[in-house]
Amino acid sequence: MQLSDITVSLNGQTVLKSIHWSIEPGTHWLVLGTNASGKSTLARLLSGELGADSGHLDRQQKQVQWLSLETQQALYERELYRDDTDFMDHLDAGTTVRTLLNEITDWSEHSEQVCAQLDLTRLLDRGYRLLSTGEGRRVMLARALLAEPDILILDEPFEGLDRESVANLRSLLQNWQIGATQLILLVNQQDDVIPTFSHLALLHQGEFLYQGTMPDDTNLIWQALQAQLPTTAELPAVPDQYQLSHWHKDDALITLTDGFVQYDDTYQFKGLNWVVKPGQHTQIAGPNGCGKSTLLGLITGDHPQCYRNNLNLLGFQRGQGESIWQIKKHIGYVSGNLHRDYRVGGNVLTAVVSGLTDSIGVYQSVGEVETNLAKTWLRLMGMEAQANRPFRNLSMGEQRLVLIARALIKQPPLLILDEPTQGLDDFNRFYVLSLVEKMIEAGSTTLLFVSHRQDETLACIENRLTFEPSDETAVLFDIVSC
Repeated sequence: MQLSDITVSLNGQTVLKSIHWSIEPGTHWLVLGTNASGKSTLARLLSGELGADSGHLDRQQKQVQWLSLETQQALYERELYRDDTDFMDHLDAGTTVRTLLNEITDWSEHSEQVCAQLDLTRLLDRGYRLLSTGEGRRVMLARALLAEPDILILDEPFEGLDRESVANLRSLLQNWQIGATQLILLVNQQDDVIPTFSHLALLHQGEFLYQGTMPDDTNLIWQALQAQLPTTAELPAVPDQYQLSHWHKDDALITLTDGFVQYDDTYQFKGLNWVVKPGQHTQIAGPNGCGKSTLLGLITGDHPQCYRNNLNLLGFQRGQGESIWQIKKHIGYVSGNLHRDYRVGGNVLTAVVSGLTDSIGVYQSVGEVETNLAKTWLRLMGMEAQANRPFRNLSMGEQRLVLIARALIKQPPLLILDEPTQGLDDFNRFYVLSLVEKMIEAGSTTLLFVSHRQDETLACIENRLTFEPSDETAVLFDIVSC
C-alpha cells in the first residue's frame, strides 16, 4: 500500500498533512500517536471509509479490516436498534456471540481456536448487550481475526481489557503467524508498544515525525513529545449547591447490605456487604465481566436491580420514594458505558454543562455562571478551542476528555471513575489523574476508581474491593485497607 502526499480534512479542519508512507509486503507497523494526532482518520483512510482531499493512495486491491472503539460503538448501536425488549416479557439480550462470529465466517475449528485464544468460549451463547465493555472488545477482536484480511488495523486494541486479556493479546501479536495478514497497530501509550514489530511511525498533529524500522529504544522517539504535557492548573471553586451540607464524616455515603445482581438463575455477584464513608477512597478490581461496572450501575441508578437491593445512598434508601435526581446531583460519573450511550447531538460545551444537569444532553436553560464554569473545565482539559464543535465529531480520546470534564465539573461528594482514561494518550492520562488527585486533596470528594492498568493506582486510594470469578458467580473475596 502506497500513500503519496495525502491530505485529509474533516469538518473544515486539516487532520492529516502531506502524508507519505509505503507499507511493504511482510512488514508490521506500529503507529504511536497522541490524542487528536489523526491515527483513526489514517485508519479510516486505509480501510476505504474516507477519501483523501489531495494526493494519491494505492491500495493494490488489498482487503483492509479496521477494529477500533468507533467500530465497536457502531456494533453496539446496531444492537440497540434491534432491541426488542419492549415487545417481550423479558430482557432482550441481543445477538449471541456465536451468531456475531458466524456473520464473518462459517463456524470451524479455526473459529474455536480464535475463541479459545481470546477466552470467548464460555461466552458464545451470551447476548452481546449483556457483555462487559472488555468482553465486547474481545468479540470485536475475534471478528477481525476471523475475517483474515490482507491488512488488519488494530486501533487501541488493549483498551478496556483486563490484565490477563492484555497479556494474551500481546502474546498473540508478538508471535503473529496468522496467514499472510499484515498488522498495523495504532496506540497512544508507550506501554502498548510491541518491540517485535518491524516498523514504527510517530504521528503528531497530523504529521509523521518519524517512520522507519523499529528503533532499539522507543523512549527516545516518545520523549520528543514531552513538551506537549500540560501542567496541572488551579481548580475552580466548588459549586456550593452540589455539595452535601452538614455531612458527618462517620455517616456512610454508601451502605449496601447483602448486595446481588441476578439474571434468571445466574448471579453475577451476591452477598456483598459494603460501606463507604467520606474520604474512604476505594479501588474496585477484577477481570472483565466480574461485576465492577454493574456494581457502579447500582450506585448511579443506571442498573434496574438497584431497586431490588438493600442500598442506602447519600442518605436515601433506594426504592423508598426518593428521586433519582436527588442522588445524581451529588455524583460525578464517567465510564465506558456512559461514553457508549452519549449519542445525542449538541456541542462540546453542552456536553460538559450536562454534568450539572445530570442528563445526556441539556434540556433546560442554564445560566452564565454554569456556562463559564464549563468553559473553565474545558480550558483545564486543553479543549477550549473545541467548545462549539459537535461532540460526536471529536475523536474518541477527545470525547473522553470532555466526559471527564463533565464528571469533574461539580467536584462532587462522590466521584465514580470507571476506566476513565480509556482512549487517552500517556500525557493526557497522567494529567487527568493529577487533576483528580488535586480534587481529592481538597477534601470534599470521595472516589470510587476502576482501572486495569497497574500504573493507575492513585496515592489517595485507601481501600480495595476485589472480585474474582468462579464457575457460577462472580464472588466478592476481598475488601482490604491499603
